[in-house]
Amino acid sequence: MATKSNKSSKKIFSKNYNLYKFIGNLLIIVSLIIIYLIFYPVFKEELNYQINTKRNVTENKQIEPPNKDFSIVIPKIDAVAPVFKNVDPFNRNIFIPVLKKGVAHAKGSSLPGEGGNVYIFAHSTDSFYNVGNYNAVFYLLGKLKKGDEIDVYYKEVLYKYSVDEVKVVVATDTKYLKKLKDTETLTLQTCYPPGTTLKRLIVIANKI
Repeated sequence: MATKSNKSSKKIFSKNYNLYKFIGNLLIIVSLIIIYLIFYPVFKEELNYQINTKRNVTENKQIEPPNKDFSIVIPKIDAVAPVFKNVDPFNRNIFIPVLKKGVAHAKGSSLPGEGGNVYIFAHSTDSFYNVGNYNAVFYLLGKLKKGDEIDVYYKEVLYKYSVDEVKVVVATDTKYLKKLKDTETLTLQTCYPPGTTLKRLIVIANKI
């Protein structure tokens, strides 16, 4: 009787173990699929950048701006977007709808040609599950290096800037909104790492 009971217990344990193992593997697979779907825009931009870099086409091709009233073009990372003027960077109800359509010029910062600090910002998300709802234009800002070109069109005039610094700062650091130098500068800001809201990536460029 004891032997039969032991065999029966082993069979039950074996069935339960296989069931738990199957459920565990299924949960892992589902989790990976969810993560992929959430961060698909980030993966897509990175993959396109790597492909274009290997083909050596990104920096050499001409990129047309969406408009010449106010827009930005970054040839190295194939980034192009309309810029929405005078957006309050501290009011989520105002900037979140804007950043789903393009990038924003911070209210209170200078405009191109005025000689101050032109501050343009984007967010990759407002929460980890909302990544796909945001414009991916600034996902690759971290690829920029000193000397890379950034073009800004404003009121039919093209303003060229050269990257001077790329840095990561805490999310609450707002000092880069202010005038940084005696000469005109362009400051770009996005979330870092891409798809999170942990920190901010700042790119500072000098007017050429």
